[in-house]
Amino acid sequence: MLNFPYISALVLGIIAVAGYAPILVYPAPILTLAGLFLLWQRAQTKKQAFLIGYAYGIGLFGAGVSWIYVSLHVFGGMPMAMAALSTALFCAFLALFPATAGWVSAHFGVRRSIAAPMAWVLMEWVLNWIFTGFPWMTLGNSQVPSSPLAGYAPILGVFGVSLLGAIFASLITASVEKHRTRPLLAAMLAIWVVGSLLKQVDWSTPAGSPISVSLLQGNIAQDLKWQPDEVQRTMSTYLDLARKHPAQLVVLPETALPMLKEQVPAEYREALIRASGGDVLAGLVESESGTYFNSMISYGAGPSQIYRKDHLVPFGEFIPLKAALGWIYRDLLHIPLSDLSSGGTGQRPLELAGQRIAVNICYEDVFGEEIIRQLPEATLLVNASNDAWYGNSFAAHQHLQMSQVRALETGRMVLRATNTGATAIINTHGEVLAEAPHFTTTALTGEVRGYVGTTPYVRWGNWPVISLIFLVLGVLWTRKKK
Repeated sequence: MLNFPYISALVLGIIAVAGYAPILVYPAPILTLAGLFLLWQRAQTKKQAFLIGYAYGIGLFGAGVSWIYVSLHVFGGMPMAMAALSTALFCAFLALFPATAGWVSAHFGVRRSIAAPMAWVLMEWVLNWIFTGFPWMTLGNSQVPSSPLAGYAPILGVFGVSLLGAIFASLITASVEKHRTRPLLAAMLAIWVVGSLLKQVDWSTPAGSPISVSLLQGNIAQDLKWQPDEVQRTMSTYLDLARKHPAQLVVLPETALPMLKEQVPAEYREALIRASGGDVLAGLVESESGTYFNSMISYGAGPSQIYRKDHLVPFGEFIPLKAALGWIYRDLLHIPLSDLSSGGTGQRPLELAGQRIAVNICYEDVFGEEIIRQLPEATLLVNASNDAWYGNSFAAHQHLQMSQVRALETGRMVLRATNTGATAIINTHGEVLAEAPHFTTTALTGEVRGYVGTTPYVRWGNWPVISLIFLVLGVLWTRKKK
């Protein structure tokens, strides 16, 4: 019986994953968080609250991001045992954040029902930037696009949605613990109704005429992609797709052409432009004075434009503590292009197909505060990714869901061009209008609009929500000491 709260928390964490893509049962994370808060309320010590939070985190991250093993072992070449251990240690590290939220809330005694949602979202926010950030399994992501709470995203961003979801969970917990449930139910209903009404609001307006787009999905096997004898076949695949699916804007995935920009034959570039009938955005590696960049490069009637990836993946695209950890790359991992440079934060939208396009590469679009740097100038968002690294796991679906959050936060349509999926067109309400079948060589075509306008989130970012959390916790701490 002594272990019951820890087992319960572990199971609750696992169940919470059902709220995220591809399962999308959005009440699940809120209900499991209510169960976690109830366990925290009944915890006898701060240590017990910490361990309960840790058990929940092990369930949440162990079930939610175990796909990291696939990238390390299957495509990264790391031995099975080492990949499994590395994945387990990473999930164990991530679980420290829910554990810390439990420990913090336990400091507030009878007011922990107020402190718990604040501490939960504070730890989500810390996880968003510490060690370059890993905001997977953020509560707010699970509420997009169907939950009424998604209506708050253009105003408060993903952490505001998380906070309202956590407050909702705390109200559920309080209604279980207390006899006076009517005011609590009224508060929950108000959060739900207001969110539903906000979902009907258009925070941006269309600008200009629709444009045709073609998002090319090459479906190039990750273990073959960088082999020299596959280069010609890859180039032919994308050229053939462009010929069959021309458009005003044609987008290829991240590092779609497995070569340096300087190595692309001029005749191939010209053939690609002729085939597309418009502007082309292609993923390539770019070299400049011995420095390499993960870039998206435009080809078309006008001068070539470039976006260089700014937020790099640690261990995947750059080597943290290179002097001390370089042996991992020499002896365990065999990941190409694992020592890239950042393109910088001051890059502006590209002028293509009559639109001002804010380009981002791979998991850059999971960081809302980084996407809004190019807004409100940008009229359209384009994400180029290669989630083939994670095989047939939840990763690509979860990544798509976070792109849907960015569409809501910014009031912009989002185009996703990926190697194996999820290639998709997303509207300004975060809804997927069209998606290509995964692991298929195909092109997703459609018409999209550019949008103008500034959502409250674009204007203010995460700081109103984070400041509110610090303010509430500060007031609670002051009252606790009196």
